[in-house]
Amino acid sequence: MAAATARILVNGRPDDALPVLDRGLAYGDGLFETIRFVDGMAPLWARHMERLRHSCARLHLPAPAAELLLAEARQVVQGLFQAVVRVTVTRGIGERGYALPIITRPHRIVAGFALPELSPDHYVQGVRLRICDIRLAEQPLLAGMKHLNRLEQVLARAEWSDPAVADGLLLDASGRIVSTTMANLFAVIDGTLVTPSLERCGVAGVARAEALAVQPAQVRDLVLDDLRLASELFLSSSVRGILPVQAVADTVYVPGPVTRAMQRHWRDLGFPMEQA
Repeated sequence: MAAATARILVNGRPDDALPVLDRGLAYGDGLFETIRFVDGMAPLWARHMERLRHSCARLHLPAPAAELLLAEARQVVQGLFQAVVRVTVTRGIGERGYALPIITRPHRIVAGFALPELSPDHYVQGVRLRICDIRLAEQPLLAGMKHLNRLEQVLARAEWSDPAVADGLLLDASGRIVSTTMANLFAVIDGTLVTPSLERCGVAGVARAEALAVQPAQVRDLVLDDLRLASELFLSSSVRGILPVQAVADTVYVPGPVTRAMQRHWRDLGFPMEQA
């Protein structure tokens, strides 16, 4: 399968289209999960399903059965040793207007892709980040969820084209650090692992949840001045794993023992990694 080619199931059947009146298209009314598979297995599957169930409940959206999603996910990655599955759940078709349908008939889309190429150098030496100009809006009712409206991330990613910059750091309107466009951020400050609070906005990633489960850490507000005091920075992503941060703008970092320990844990979960 070519990198740009996907196998797609819509409501369990091979298809690549939704009705034009689907609320996911009209209002971004839905959720998605991006799940890495290795040889038909997804080491973080349970965490993805937990977030999906919790987010569906918050949106008053019926959650699809995890067993059904797993069967469909394995179908679309068949023959691929490493793959990425995107599970999308929309509220389906409703009458015109914002009011929830009286009867909700969700649509589910399960799409399988070949794993994108991951640079070994990024895992060994780290990646460079820029500070994005766009600021994330605060909405606690949606904070943590991976809902379908990703326009802020789209506009943030449009701010640069330099291939030497791997990702962009996102702040909220008050200047608090939230995440990058594609990952959660961790910092080691005065010997303590810290990650930004996501109570106001941002996506609470499943790789972040895994890191918090195995490594004591503080979850609190962070600002750019805090990062200048950090001895290590790394990113967590369910697709890319644990990536050291080499630099944020002009501030340079060196991958340290906490980052390397988290990379070893990632490998122990069953994810092949290109770093040493």
